[in-house]
Amino acid sequence: MSLAGKIALVTGGGSGLGKASALKLAAEGVDIALLSRSKEEVDSVAAQIAGIGRKVLPLYADISDTADMQSAFDQIKQTFGRLDIVFANAGINGTWAPIDELPIEDWDTTIAVNLRGTFLTLRHSVPLMKERGGSIIITSSINGTRTFTTAGASAYSTTKAGQVALAQMTALELAKYRIRVNAICPGAIESQIDENTNRQNVEKAEVPAEYPKGDVPLTGGKPGKAEDVADLVCFLASDASRHITGTPIWIDGAQSLLV
Repeated sequence: MSLAGKIALVTGGGSGLGKASALKLAAEGVDIALLSRSKEEVDSVAAQIAGIGRKVLPLYADISDTADMQSAFDQIKQTFGRLDIVFANAGINGTWAPIDELPIEDWDTTIAVNLRGTFLTLRHSVPLMKERGGSIIITSSINGTRTFTTAGASAYSTTKAGQVALAQMTALELAKYRIRVNAICPGAIESQIDENTNRQNVEKAEVPAEYPKGDVPLTGGKPGKAEDVADLVCFLASDASRHITGTPIWIDGAQSLLV
């Protein structure tokens, strides 16, 4: 599963799944373009990557902003000249609320970051991958793909379903360039994203779903770790997954099979 000498872009790389995956990739010999909105977080992770001995390009951008992304990819092209791996991981939970109370601007923001942002990431990445091929990995979710009981998460779930469709469409389109595109669908994972969820009257949209023995069967209710996802990202980035494309992979300890 050698990854040595490859170049990767990791979005949302300042924390959580992005941070864990960037550090794991770097440990496997990959140079990293690390992108997030938070300069403080990016600089901290970039320092850790440099400490491993890998080249790192810190990038500060809003993935939904056209100018930001153009600037970021100009820097990637100038610094590395190519990409072999893209982990399109950045995203938000946004606002969770009953559908008739969800503010329109909050719907638009979630769509812009999670779908437009993923689109912009792929749109700019593909020209840097066509010559050599490579692997694109998109962070989707169990929500909107196998689980539909998360109260008020209509906007979020819609974007996650859309990301799987985008992965499958582009997997077929880009196969002739030997670019593979897959989607990972995490369940409960220890990360900071849940802390950034704006919940508004979600109990009004709730449909009870109770699991007396815990809702993650494989671990007795305990959430997975960011490092679990990082291991999957490294597998999908490597030639060990050379015949896998257009595939959503659920990494949730069987959580989404309960409903």
